[in-house]
Amino acid sequence: MSVNYVYKVKKGIHKVIYDKLYFNCSTFRKMHYEEVPDAYDYGYSGNHSYHQQHPPPDGGSNGSSCAGDAVMIKIDVPSPVPSEPRFPKEVGKTCMALLMLGFNFILATVSLAMVHDRVPNRDTYGPLPDVVLDNIRPVEWALNVSEVLIMVMVNSCVLLITFHKHRFIVMRRVFLMMSLLYFMRSITMYVTVLPMSSTSYYCSPKSNATTPLEIVKRAFQLISGFGLSINGKHTYCGDYIYSGHTVTLVMGYLIIAEYSPKKFWIIHWLAWCASLTGVSMVLLAHGHYTVDVLIAYYVTTRLFWTYHTLANNSLLLKQNGHNYIGREWWFFIFRYFEKNVRGPVPLQYDCPFPIPWTKRALKLPNRDS
Repeated sequence: MSVNYVYKVKKGIHKVIYDKLYFNCSTFRKMHYEEVPDAYDYGYSGNHSYHQQHPPPDGGSNGSSCAGDAVMIKIDVPSPVPSEPRFPKEVGKTCMALLMLGFNFILATVSLAMVHDRVPNRDTYGPLPDVVLDNIRPVEWALNVSEVLIMVMVNSCVLLITFHKHRFIVMRRVFLMMSLLYFMRSITMYVTVLPMSSTSYYCSPKSNATTPLEIVKRAFQLISGFGLSINGKHTYCGDYIYSGHTVTLVMGYLIIAEYSPKKFWIIHWLAWCASLTGVSMVLLAHGHYTVDVLIAYYVTTRLFWTYHTLANNSLLLKQNGHNYIGREWWFFIFRYFEKNVRGPVPLQYDCPFPIPWTKRALKLPNRDS
């Protein structure tokens, strides 16, 4: 049965002609849209020129022979091609996040350089009561073990991020989160100075007058040793709330667990054990109070999980009355860095540099070429 389908486009609206239309009465038939004259009478009249050229299917009746049958219309619409990549590199933003990390790391060292002269005298004020430290004897080599594990975790994260396909996004996130943690730590350890938790840890002599030049010298010495005691550069005291060792160890585990394949559960467990051992060694060496470790764990995990919850759900990028996470003080920074990343970052990996001895795979022709 031949069926003509009539479609009218009103004046002032762009005329769209679809290439294919399928109409189902008893079988599927291919047909095209046709434009109807503007002065068209919908009551059938054989005198109109359009009716003379296009007679109805029933020889003049207004109805259709398949009026009571089910009708299905299928229109083939090509899928839109995204104009922008879903996971843009944005190298400039990554460099900006790195600069923020460097600035806040320097700020933390300057804060420690100023706090050093405010630490209560060890001979007058003993360590504060601590339920863990009071029941274990200090072990001097334990802090070195903790810092060796820190270097292992940091190098593992660097290796993982280097071979991640979206390495610039991951680097940007790590730089930004670490800069926020260093910024908050520089404030907390400056506003409240605790007595020494260890009775054997070496501290440099205090200065009678803390001049800006002395602060710069101390900060440079701390930066040259990357804030670690194992190289003998960290000889200033007072950086207790909260523990920088715990922050680094916990952040290392979270990065490995988040951005490595889930089937590598053995590596995840090894990273977790290394992180737990490093934190335990800090307490065993009396390098920090227990409250320093607990606060560091809480702040690091909450920041990491909150950040990735926002990053993996694009609807939360909007700051409205119902999005209470948007009230975080760092939310405007987050939105600037993450506004072009759409959804969770896939676990994909590639080599960041070309390998000369591998052959390039030939590109086979496809239907679109």
